[in-house]
Amino acid sequence: MYRTIFLALARNETFKKLLLACPITRQVVNHFVAGETWDEASDAVAALRDKGLKASVDFLGKEVSTLEGAQATVAAYLSFLDRIGEQGWASDVEVSVKLTSLGLLLRDGEQLAAANAAILAEKARETSTTVTIDMEDITTVAKALKIIKVLRETYPEVGCLLQANLKRTENDCRTMDRPGAGIRLGKGAYKPPLQATYQDKHDVDLSYVRCMKILMEGEGTPLIATHDPVMIEIAQELAAHSNRGIRDFELQMLYGVRTLEQERLVDLGHVVRVYVPFGDNWYPYFIRRIAERPANLGFFFRGLLKLR
Repeated sequence: MYRTIFLALARNETFKKLLLACPITRQVVNHFVAGETWDEASDAVAALRDKGLKASVDFLGKEVSTLEGAQATVAAYLSFLDRIGEQGWASDVEVSVKLTSLGLLLRDGEQLAAANAAILAEKARETSTTVTIDMEDITTVAKALKIIKVLRETYPEVGCLLQANLKRTENDCRTMDRPGAGIRLGKGAYKPPLQATYQDKHDVDLSYVRCMKILMEGEGTPLIATHDPVMIEIAQELAAHSNRGIRDFELQMLYGVRTLEQERLVDLGHVVRVYVPFGDNWYPYFIRRIAERPANLGFFFRGLLKLR
């Protein structure tokens, strides 16, 4: 019920206006979102790199409803990739992108999003870094995976996110696994239809473990995106059982969440990548983070009280 309510609020304009009107909201949001500009995100990434952490940068731009909007997103990502190259960060910093921001929901959206994703994949290759395609609402998942499969014919290094709360994901782990490609495994930040999803947390956890096992035994690079200490411990055990070294998979966490644990895992020798969102369209992302973990809501309200 808690998660359902907050996922609904992600699209509620009245609640959005109330939240945006609160003068101290943005200060709390900064804990989860690394600013609105590349320069602000760049400062956050530099601080992470100083601690031995890697980063995946996601631009939270305006919702794309026109061809011009999709083109603007492509131009923005090309600029970010240039900056990553200029700063010498290519070995540590990649970009994450949503296909809807590249035009997936527009007329002829599959072809448009595929063409735009290929432009970014080519630029990332020139920069010596990678692009990871994020999954979104279940209505777009099949189209997104189809695009990624075609994209990987030319750019096999392109990564993708899979969501363990979807019943289809175990099979997707098998079909999307391939040498040289990363698969980011999350639990799922969107609310899919009941028949397509695991509803109980325990069932989602079991699905997550089954998916991890498939990825650890596969040929690609498992990108284990979780803050759950139990899942992290199981990932370590599965990796050892599959004869993967400590650096043959990544542990991934969100910006601003369990920061001390991120550093501890790096000190143990793990590859740890932090998902760093930035941009002016932070509201939907922020609400999904609150929906994922009740602890985040507690942090939000504590922050409000502290900042009064």
